[in-house]
This record gives sequence, C-alpha cells and structure tokens, in this order.
Amino acid sequence: MDKTITLAEAKAHVSALITEAEAGAEITVTRHGRPVARIVGTPREIVRTPGDWGWHGTYDQSVFAPMTDEEVWPA
Repeated sequence: MDKTITLAEAKAHVSALITEAEAGAEITVTRHGRPVARIVGTPREIVRTPGDWGWHGTYDQSVFAPMTDEEVWPA
C-alpha cells in the first residue's frame, strides 16, 4: 500500500494523505523526483499509563537510599 507523490500533490491533498497513513499506507513525498519525506501513521497498540516510563528491566534498589553527609558535601 506504498505510494509516491510530488510535493505539490501532497500540499493539495494533505488531509486525505493523513487518512491513508492512519489506515496503514506509507506515502513518500518527492521534490524534483527525489524522495524528501515520508508520511506514515503512528502506532496505536502502545497503551501508556500514568507513571509508566516504559522501563521493564531490573535496577539496583540502592539508588533510592539516602545519601550520606560525605556524599552530599564532599571535602
């Protein structure tokens, strides 16, 4: 469902191109016959919840330990 159009066509039909990209099309925009941009839809399967930064690995719990006075004010 890939499509190649000129910049002039893209300017004239941007709303329809966005609708096509939402449906899964990948549109290449050319200027003077050379590709200069691509219009693609964004992924919809990503569901974010407040406070979820996408980190699923393990980490050292000591990073939450309070700092000592020497760590805060080095000599």
